[in-house]
Amino acid sequence: MAEAMVSNAAAPEGVRIYAIGDIHGRADLLDRLAQSVDGDLRNGAYDRVITVFLGDYVDRGLDSRGVIDRLARRDFPTPIVTLRGNHEDVMLRYLDNPALLDQLVAFGGLTTLASYGVDASREMTHGGAPAVLKAFLERFPDSHRRFLEETALSAEYGDYFFCHAGVRPHVPLAQQDPGDLMWIRYEFLGYRAPFEKVIVHGHTPHARVENLANRINLDTHAFKSGVLTAGVLEGRQRRFIDTGG
Repeated sequence: MAEAMVSNAAAPEGVRIYAIGDIHGRADLLDRLAQSVDGDLRNGAYDRVITVFLGDYVDRGLDSRGVIDRLARRDFPTPIVTLRGNHEDVMLRYLDNPALLDQLVAFGGLTTLASYGVDASREMTHGGAPAVLKAFLERFPDSHRRFLEETALSAEYGDYFFCHAGVRPHVPLAQQDPGDLMWIRYEFLGYRAPFEKVIVHGHTPHARVENLANRINLDTHAFKSGVLTAGVLEGRQRRFIDTGG
């Protein structure tokens, strides 16, 4: 756990916010971080607590199904808000269009298909991309699709604005394009001036948390590094807990 740091930005009075970066199929790390959050809840006093998941629950890691299943059941030590990442964006569009299989695969989606019991190579041999999607839809629970469809693009608490990828500079937060909230990188990451609020995001992997004046990046490359990170925002303090390497 990183030591607390004081910022000018503040969470709402009496509210503790946990924000969790990109999971990418690592249900094992989600389990471990949930245990850490549960233990952390015993520290300090607060009136309300919430956890914001920043998106990218699927692909790359081996258990996307386990991640979605847990979050769809709201099985977490606190109430949760689940945001949509670019990987969920691709997955949702793929559910209605087998032609997007190549894009899904390019994003690490073969592991997602496999976690639902779909052998993409075998299905391609028998019937091409439509057969892969058919096999996937036969194994994809309605509750999982509803979970993806109900993910939000952003959330705001106090002086913090939460989204998956970031925001476009010089555009009011209330007018941000959905595509930017899920996909933007360089225009956002290179911007050093303040935004209307501190942006809490993931999407761009980094060796460690980027705890900056205008943004906080919580994507610590969990599927590869074994480090899934939660930022803890309370009053004007920021601190971080993670699963370790």
